[in-house]
Amino acid sequence: MTISAYYFCFVGILKREMYRFVQQRSRFLSSLVRPLLWLAVFAAGFRSALGISIIPPYETYITYEVYIAPGLIGIILLFNGMQSSLSMVYDREMGSMRVLLTSPIPRAYLLVCKLLATSLVSLFQVYAFIAIARLFDITPPLLGYVYLLPAALLPALMLSALGLFLSSVIRQLENFAGVMNFIVFPMFFLSSALYPLWKMRESNELIYQICALNPFTHGVELIRFALYGQFNTQAFVVCATTTAAFMALAIFGYDPKHGLLKRKAGGG
Repeated sequence: MTISAYYFCFVGILKREMYRFVQQRSRFLSSLVRPLLWLAVFAAGFRSALGISIIPPYETYITYEVYIAPGLIGIILLFNGMQSSLSMVYDREMGSMRVLLTSPIPRAYLLVCKLLATSLVSLFQVYAFIAIARLFDITPPLLGYVYLLPAALLPALMLSALGLFLSSVIRQLENFAGVMNFIVFPMFFLSSALYPLWKMRESNELIYQICALNPFTHGVELIRFALYGQFNTQAFVVCATTTAAFMALAIFGYDPKHGLLKRKAGGG
């Protein structure tokens, strides 16, 4: 296979994801409505109850809306990653994914292309949200919008890799909704998206430890620091290693030999 074949393969998958994104306008609107609703309603209700002290990367006291903005970016990436896994389950049932995986291009490369294309589509939603968020006085430094690009791409890759792994495990479309809720809401609520970890530690040490181990927490913190021109090394390392682990699991799950073993084990 030539380099141009790999290039056109990636471009083809990216165009397919972009076309699907453009056609599904309701998906784009729902990805914005959900975090904006949290920002307008949830933040207003908790503004007085949850005061935010001066914590890195902030250099002064901030409003609650400013604090939860990175977490709401994270939930856009999280739901988009789960939506991508849903589309993978659907494509596998309808046969289009089966055709794609039988191409001469290595299967691992195809999955990486799918992962990267899904993540790039997520970034359009992220920047649309952060632009609207300026109406709520969420105005990070201008360079923060530049640093946000790579900082949001890595968590997007991580969460899409998780979704890709789930799509290799979930065999039926109707089983997906329950599994998605079981994954999405614990990851979101047991993180630093809505409240600082030090507040969690004050109330419950066990929950704090769970939040600290949650990879979604580190994705949110990587975005939070990047918006203010800072680099969180620990968050980057955790996100990078978790992405590699989820991707390896997804490639293993889509391995035809592994699938054959699963069918045999199930008596099929």
